[in-house]
Amino acid sequence: MALVVFLRGVNVGGHRTFRPTKLAEALKHLGAINIGAAGTLVIRQRMTQAQARAEVARKLPFVAEIVVCQGRDITSLISKSPFKGQSLRGGVVRFVSILSQRPRLTPPTPMRFPSSGQWLMKILARRNRFVFGMYRRHMKVIGLLGALDRLYGVSVTTRNWNTIAAIAGVLRNGLSD
Repeated sequence: MALVVFLRGVNVGGHRTFRPTKLAEALKHLGAINIGAAGTLVIRQRMTQAQARAEVARKLPFVAEIVVCQGRDITSLISKSPFKGQSLRGGVVRFVSILSQRPRLTPPTPMRFPSSGQWLMKILARRNRFVFGMYRRHMKVIGLLGALDRLYGVSVTTRNWNTIAAIAGVLRNGLSD
């Protein structure tokens, strides 16, 4: 099964910028497919997560945290519809945060931030290394997403649910370009 690679903290605010299409091109020998501009790749070549992490690190022009998971984990997320029953209003974004490893801390879910008044971010559930939530478009949310590292005790990288769905589409369609 394919692997999915998530780069943490790249192409954000003018720091650690690169062209994901160029990275996918440099990793063509691995059957890499670029998914958007946030540093997300599908690797089609059979290999271990450690091998994929090392190959990607060699091709990056800077040091970055690289989180790798099995493609089947992503397809499983989609099949379970984690946002079912959640109403979406304008300005609300669904997201998935990927934990770099098993969490050291396991706070109860659901939770909301702030805990009183109008919420800016909600954590709905956690399944293994994946945290599902929603946030309102607001500047304070950047800090709240950053606090997920402390909340779970491991580093976290976050993607919009649309990106996760795009990854699942690539995986489902036989990994064709």
